[in-house]
Amino acid sequence: MKKTVSTRDRIVEEARRLFNAQGYGQVTTAALAAHLGMAEGNLWYHFKTRAALLDALGERFAEAIEARLTLRPGADPVASYGALLRALMAEFRTFRFLYRDQRGYGEGAALIRANAPQWLERTFDQIEEHLAALVDAELLDWPRERLRDLAINATIILRYGLEHFLELGEPGGEGSGTVRRTLKRHLTLFEHRLAPQAAVAIHAAIERIEADSELAA
Repeated sequence: MKKTVSTRDRIVEEARRLFNAQGYGQVTTAALAAHLGMAEGNLWYHFKTRAALLDALGERFAEAIEARLTLRPGADPVASYGALLRALMAEFRTFRFLYRDQRGYGEGAALIRANAPQWLERTFDQIEEHLAALVDAELLDWPRERLRDLAINATIILRYGLEHFLELGEPGGEGSGTVRRTLKRHLTLFEHRLAPQAAVAIHAAIERIEADSELAA
């Protein structure tokens, strides 16, 4: 049985899609209401202010990040790392405008502003933990004292990769391959120190992520 979506949830979801596609600052409330096929007054009935809508999106964003941060290395550290990459790219794609348009929403999204620094540090911790698991399994030859730097650099590439290709004027829509290219670019940081079988497995994981219609770009 198909689950009924509430009007409020539909507004939040369609706002997310439009903000991702056009930019937070480019979507007026009138445009959002027209996209939803409702009067602007009905939109304000559910969200009294634009900030309230942004806060609702911030709550979903926070839930997604906290869920992703629970991913720990498992018995197969390569598979675990692939799962982490998938979760990160899903997060960056789903909430693209929140990463991209920070200047646009400025002092809005109080939940995000309050938590962004610790989310970033915990992401560094998470990626470092997964890389350390590869080292422990003798699949990655990397000095432990430099794992933190590697984790930070990997995060930067993954975090900004999608927008980087757009800034270069390259296509960024479905089928453009920007997810694959972003993931492969981050892999250049340490692929030369991976065991051959681990490198092959991570490349295969990247291809599976790109093949996922929910993530492909």
